[in-house]
Amino acid sequence: MANEHKIEVNKRENNGKKDVKNLRREKNIPGIYYSSRSKSSTPIFISHHEYDKALKSGSRIFNISVDDKKQNVLFKSVQYHPVTEEVLHVDLYGIDMNKPINIKIPVNLIGTPIGVTDEGGILNQAFNEIEIQCLPSDVPDLFEADISELALGSSINVGNIDIDENFTLITPKETVIASVTHAMQEIEPEIEETEDEIFLDEEGEPIVEGESKEGAKPTEGGEDKQEEKASESK
Repeated sequence: MANEHKIEVNKRENNGKKDVKNLRREKNIPGIYYSSRSKSSTPIFISHHEYDKALKSGSRIFNISVDDKKQNVLFKSVQYHPVTEEVLHVDLYGIDMNKPINIKIPVNLIGTPIGVTDEGGILNQAFNEIEIQCLPSDVPDLFEADISELALGSSINVGNIDIDENFTLITPKETVIASVTHAMQEIEPEIEETEDEIFLDEEGEPIVEGESKEGAKPTEGGEDKQEEKASESK
């Protein structure tokens, strides 16, 4: 069962670009609160301190108070700065504890594949989370997948993960979670060295491709035309 953690949020009264910059300068994170029960959203902000505490709590469901109303919410989306990875914006989604929700859950791979230890392959994890539907109170922390028997050329799919009957799988069962493949080898291209026969005209000049070769004399490797003329004079 998912733990719940209370976080302090504040309603934003001013929502211009300058106001948002000031919020971030003061170590706050702008965001919005919305739910399926309302067509409108509420601009909010939380402090970085509150956000860090929420992460450390290990919870997936949080209690907040918006417009003097207590709400259960999820972090639906978190936006990060592409370079500094600073949190720029959060979306809090209001939920009904008695109605199922769709949520993405992390997948933890257990063990080291024999395809890596014994067969020289490398492990590729294509997805690190899967989407399920369940009641908010049943949201799991993670799913585990044992990959120790995964041989070279083999893969494990979403359908291979043991999922409790309380959960409805949303991610397609055939989706590959991880696989063991051959290590990439860098192969240098082979350059075939060939000696093209070069034709010279009566003046000793090379004939351009497409011109008539009538009366032309072949020479290997394109020897110096002075040597060619010298040999003809003999």
